[in-house]
Amino acid sequence: MAADLTGTYLTLDDGRPAVRFSRVHDHPIDRVWRFVTDPDELAAWFPSRAEFDLRPGGTVRFSGDPNMPESTGTVLAVDAPRHLSFAWGGDELRFDLEEPGEGRTRFTLTNVLGERNAAARNGAGWEVCLAALEAKSRGGRSEGPHAGPTAPWKEYYEAYVEAGVPSGAPVPGADA
Repeated sequence: MAADLTGTYLTLDDGRPAVRFSRVHDHPIDRVWRFVTDPDELAAWFPSRAEFDLRPGGTVRFSGDPNMPESTGTVLAVDAPRHLSFAWGGDELRFDLEEPGEGRTRFTLTNVLGERNAAARNGAGWEVCLAALEAKSRGGRSEGPHAGPTAPWKEYYEAYVEAGVPSGAPVPGADA
């Protein structure tokens, strides 16, 4: 059985490739904002621990990912509690939050890709991460991207490739 894909591959108006995901959480916007910006909350579902200087031009410090070295990025834009974007490696991550109804928040993640061929790889990774965020938002727990070889990213990756999403980028931590 193929993985149920929730991401969309798209080309932005400026011509850059991206993958986009959207979820609705049964939490007010301020709570979902903490999922995105609080280092301890983020560490439960994001690939790395991220610590933010939440201002445009501020530094983001990434650590704790066994497949990636510690690094820094730059906060590109902040409009708390509705938008955060930052540079991470050669990519840009955008988190947009909207209130579709009282006590609910639409969470949209757009990963603007530095390389088109990273779409399937990153899409698969975000599927795993966002499943962990969904579990966390419901009070559950998931190892998500921290599950190592047992994380189901490969199933998602194969499904994205089969769907024609650009692929071929190296996968950190994967056996050749």
